[in-house]
Amino acid sequence: MHKIILNGAWSLFRKGDDTPIPATVPGCVHTDLLANGLLEDPFYRTNELQQMWIGETDWRYTRSLIISADVLAHDRVMLRFHGLDTLATVRVNGIEVGHAENMFRSWEFDIKSVLQVGENSLEVDLAAPMPYMRRMDAEKGAMAGWVEPMRISTGAWLRKEPCNFGWDWGPKMVTSGIWRDVEIVAFNTARLHDLFILQDHAPNQVTLNLQATVEGVNTKSLSIKVGVSFKGKRVAQSEAAVQEDKVQLTLPIAEPELWFPNNMGAQPLYDLEVTLYDQQGNALDTQTRHIGLRTLTLERHHDTWGESFYFACNGVPFFAKGANWIPASPYPGQTSPTEYEHLIRAAADANMNMLRVWGGGFYESDVFYDLCDQYGITVWQDFMFACGTYPSRDAAFVANVIAEVQENVRRIRHHACIALWCGNNEIEQGLSHPDWLATMSWDEYSHLFDTLIGDQVRELAPQTAYWPGSPHSPYGDRSDHMNPAWGDTHLWSVWHGKEPFEWYRTRLDRFCSEFGFQSFPEPATVYEFTLPEDRNITSYVMEHHQRSGIGNSTIIHYLLDWFRLPTSFDKTLWLSQILQGMAMKYAVEHWRRNMPRTMGTLYWQLNDMWGAPSWSSLDWKGNWKALHYMARNFYAPLLVSGLENSKTQTVEIHVTSDLGETQQGTARYQVTTAAGQLLQQREIAVSINPCSTQCIEVIDLRPYVADYSPRNLLVWLELWVGDEKVSENLVTISRPKHLELEIPHIQKEIHLNSAVQGQVTLQSDVAALYVWLELPEAKFSDNFFHLLPNQTRTLDFTLNIPVQEEGLRQNLRIYSLVDTYAAETS
Repeated sequence: MHKIILNGAWSLFRKGDDTPIPATVPGCVHTDLLANGLLEDPFYRTNELQQMWIGETDWRYTRSLIISADVLAHDRVMLRFHGLDTLATVRVNGIEVGHAENMFRSWEFDIKSVLQVGENSLEVDLAAPMPYMRRMDAEKGAMAGWVEPMRISTGAWLRKEPCNFGWDWGPKMVTSGIWRDVEIVAFNTARLHDLFILQDHAPNQVTLNLQATVEGVNTKSLSIKVGVSFKGKRVAQSEAAVQEDKVQLTLPIAEPELWFPNNMGAQPLYDLEVTLYDQQGNALDTQTRHIGLRTLTLERHHDTWGESFYFACNGVPFFAKGANWIPASPYPGQTSPTEYEHLIRAAADANMNMLRVWGGGFYESDVFYDLCDQYGITVWQDFMFACGTYPSRDAAFVANVIAEVQENVRRIRHHACIALWCGNNEIEQGLSHPDWLATMSWDEYSHLFDTLIGDQVRELAPQTAYWPGSPHSPYGDRSDHMNPAWGDTHLWSVWHGKEPFEWYRTRLDRFCSEFGFQSFPEPATVYEFTLPEDRNITSYVMEHHQRSGIGNSTIIHYLLDWFRLPTSFDKTLWLSQILQGMAMKYAVEHWRRNMPRTMGTLYWQLNDMWGAPSWSSLDWKGNWKALHYMARNFYAPLLVSGLENSKTQTVEIHVTSDLGETQQGTARYQVTTAAGQLLQQREIAVSINPCSTQCIEVIDLRPYVADYSPRNLLVWLELWVGDEKVSENLVTISRPKHLELEIPHIQKEIHLNSAVQGQVTLQSDVAALYVWLELPEAKFSDNFFHLLPNQTRTLDFTLNIPVQEEGLRQNLRIYSLVDTYAAETS
């Protein structure tokens, strides 16, 4: 087999204009126009409004390629596009060789007959998506869905990234382009078409059952050899002859090292290599896979509360802790492996073990799933349908979807991280609206998501569960999408419904796959898309970047319920992050205390694609918001949390464990005044059972209320295992805005290990809440934490750019909650 990579330099033309624009593949029209200074940055201020014409315009990508006689002598010469966005016509030497109409599929065309030795031309015409959508709506009927002001089209008739048309956290940037790799594949005789791997687990052995399928001009007298290696050592091998285009082999692996999710064990990966040989022993094709040996199941069983919904790996149940994943860039295919790793590693660092690849984006690149395998992040994988109805009655549409499903299931099913296939996002809850039902009946919905897609998954990935939609209630009325007895739920009464944070504690759901609260990015990120005159959250620019219709006013509504009015724009941004973290902490700690009834929380959302207020815990630049730091605490494998009751003036201390073994620990608590004066302290020996939660103590604060008032009391919690503090928490029985906090004076000591690494040690004279450090181009090992008086805390930090110690001292800013409403103290 011979491959010619066609990535790199191409030329781009706008329809009706013969002026070439230098282009890069993979890429899109937006990135090529930006690279050539032909488009203002759409992220800056309101420039997004100036690029809407791109999705209304036809485009052409061209390049030449040199083909040798040796390449042309192969039996087959195929042109393979791994991703075309979206409506494409492909020509080689002026001859049309194929069409594409699905962004989520790869496209391959046999071009041998139109090639010539020497120079050849390649053209890809991309029709404008927006006129196509309007034409299809007019000719075949518009589908229902949430559109303006959220998005400019449902995109239902076009298999294209739904959030490309906008969402309530992202820009409206309708792209066109060659968004994944392009190559010529020349081969003789035959090639490997598909590898299908099933695992059979027994004590001390895992058997791989492999089915390989071949295709080509002659598939007779072929053979396949398979080898499995671990850490460079061959642990299994087999070979067999191809019969009727297929080979089935079994490979027993003795004493296997099993793969587990993050914080449950290691993530060992085995290397599988499959090689196809002809009758003379010549290698025709080779494919490799990295696989983790594990079982990963969705467990649904009738129980006291209804029906369970939890995941188990290698038979071990686990509480799913994580977030929802959206595309990391509005420009498809432009997220680098380094950027992917930064985001996936951040999820693992925050003690997450699951990400939901949401159905409004695209099936992620191979590197995404490779990294999830590596870091132990299981994946709830949606198919790409979201927040609207789809024409499941249309035969051509359905055939296109089935091909898409088959290809993507085959592409990623071998990954250890894949935990669940899910049909769609939020269509079942939308079908409670009559206008949705008018365009897609429940029978039509069921035909697509229960039967057609479900049957493909059951055939192609039988060892992974399929779930028709999220949220989904598997019993009774399917439109009852918030039934706490079974299935998964999306809980948005906090935020959209303006319910207080306390509402979360009324919900005893089995698996919470969406819930969230917004915050602003940090000031440095906001400064990148604003001018000084824009830096008020009610300015036109700031409101333009806010895509939730109720967004900024809702942040302020909740902020004033919990905190004092901040005194500056920057402090408003920071305080919104503390508020967001508090909301998610309130919810997650409650549901972790509710295990095993509740067994999963995936907050909305992990990441962002542009600079804007949103529900993310990592901003568009990858910076950790306060929520992400807090998530590392409330998702810790061992958690100490407090359940306050302002009426009885008590605090319950709960200890929760996600670990698989019993731990012997010590819980410590202190009751202090708001200034930090010690009133009570105690240590409690606790035996922490595996995968459990327990209330270990109830603190009665009434003896102190008369003398100090609820506004002047803080409860500090710690959990120790041996000499390691594994969890800490703070509980109040008064809103933070009413606490009688004193102005802290926080001392700092800085030590540089190098020009880009060091430590800072902090100490405060009084209690300091939500302490955070601000330094350009710096990442701290912790932030938004609480300091007891005279307690020292040392943080590691890394810098993106070298700095001298004196410059570090001058630029480092340290703040606490008091600074959001009082004069700065440092």
